[in-house]
Amino acid sequence: MENFSFYSPTEFVFGRETENECGKYVRKFGGTKVLIHYGSGSAVKSGLLDRVKASLDAESIPYVELGGVQPNPRDTKIYEGIELCRREGVDFILSVGGGSCIDSSKGIALGVPYDGDFWDFYGTGKRVEKALPIGTVLTIAAAGSEGSGASVVTKEDGMLKRDVGSDLLRPRFSILNPELTCTLPPYQTACGATDIMAHVFERYFTNTSEVEITDRLCEAVLITMVKEVPRVIADPMNYEARANIMWAGTVAHNDIVGVGRSQDWNSHKIEHELSGLYDCAHGAGLAVVMPAWMEFVMNHNIMRFAQAAVRIWGCEMNFEKPEETAMRGIRCFRRFLHDIGMPINFAELGAKSEDIPVLVEKLGLGDRKTGGFVSLSSDDVAEIFRIAANAEL
Repeated sequence: MENFSFYSPTEFVFGRETENECGKYVRKFGGTKVLIHYGSGSAVKSGLLDRVKASLDAESIPYVELGGVQPNPRDTKIYEGIELCRREGVDFILSVGGGSCIDSSKGIALGVPYDGDFWDFYGTGKRVEKALPIGTVLTIAAAGSEGSGASVVTKEDGMLKRDVGSDLLRPRFSILNPELTCTLPPYQTACGATDIMAHVFERYFTNTSEVEITDRLCEAVLITMVKEVPRVIADPMNYEARANIMWAGTVAHNDIVGVGRSQDWNSHKIEHELSGLYDCAHGAGLAVVMPAWMEFVMNHNIMRFAQAAVRIWGCEMNFEKPEETAMRGIRCFRRFLHDIGMPINFAELGAKSEDIPVLVEKLGLGDRKTGGFVSLSSDDVAEIFRIAANAEL
C-alpha cells in the first residue's frame, strides 16, 4: 500500500425529508446569500425547489435562482452563473440536482473569485486557489460529485469535455434523500449505476500490490450494486435499495475505496470524447467503453481480472487457464449492463465507427501516452474504440 492523505470534509445528511434542513446547513457553513442552481423542470414540478426555498426562508437567507443545467453541463451556463453571482453578491451555491448540476455549480464556484476565464482550470492542471462554498441536494445517484472535489464540463465551442479537481470544490454539505431518486426513469437509474461501478473499477484495477483492504471495499460496493440495481429496475419505489445505491455512489467517488493505490481513469477519459461528440449519457458511454478497455488491458495483470471475476461475479477459478476466468468476468459485466438496459456497443449507443479517428483526435494525445493501469497511445485508444464498436454478448 502506498502512503496517502485522505481528506473528505463534506457533511452528509442522509434520509427521508432531509432536503427540508438545507437552510440550516447553509447557515451553519456561513452562507448569507445563495444561488440555487438546478437542472430541468423536474425540481420545480416535484415541489423540491419549493421545499428548498422554504428551508432557506425559514433561516431568513435570501437567494437567486439559475436553472437549465443540461446533462454534460455546458460552459455557457457557467458563464451565466458567474455573472449572476457577481452581480447579486452571492457567497454560497446550493446545487439541487444530479452530478451535472453539481459540476456546473463547481465551475461557477471557482469562476466567481477568479479574474480570468474559469475554463483555464479545466483539463490543464491549473491549481484552484479560491472558490465559493457549495452545498448539494442530490437527486440522482451516479457521479459522486456530492462528495468529491471533481468537476467535468463541456465547452460548446468544439464540444470539448474536460475536468478539474480540487479539495476547494468539495461540497460543505450534501443532502441525500433516496426518495428523491424514486421517480427516475429506469434508463437514468441504470446510467447512474454504471457510473458508480465505473468509479470503483477505475480504482480497483491498480498496479499497487498488497491493497487487500481497499480491494475488499471495492468489491463490497460492486457486489451491492449487482444486487440492488436489478431490484430498483423492477421496483423503482424500493426505498431501501435506492438508499444502498445512493450511499454506494458517494462512497465510490469520495476516494475511501481508492486510497493507498494507483488508479486508472482512462475509461473515463476515453468516454468523455463519446459524450462530448454525441451528447450521450455519461453512464451509457461508460457501459460501452469500460468492458472494451478491460478486454484490451486484461493481459497486463490476468490474475487481477480473474480475482474480479471470482469475487464480484462468482465465476469459478480456472487455475490452468486464468485468462478464461478473467474473460468470463468481463462478459459477466457486459451481460449485467445489457440486462439493466445499457448499450454495449456503438450501434446501441448511437455512435459511428467512422468517427473513431475524430474521437481519438479530440482526446488530444498526439505522440504522448495517457498513464494509468496501462499507458495508452492514440493507436491503443483507437483499438479500444474498435472493440467497443463491435462488442457482443
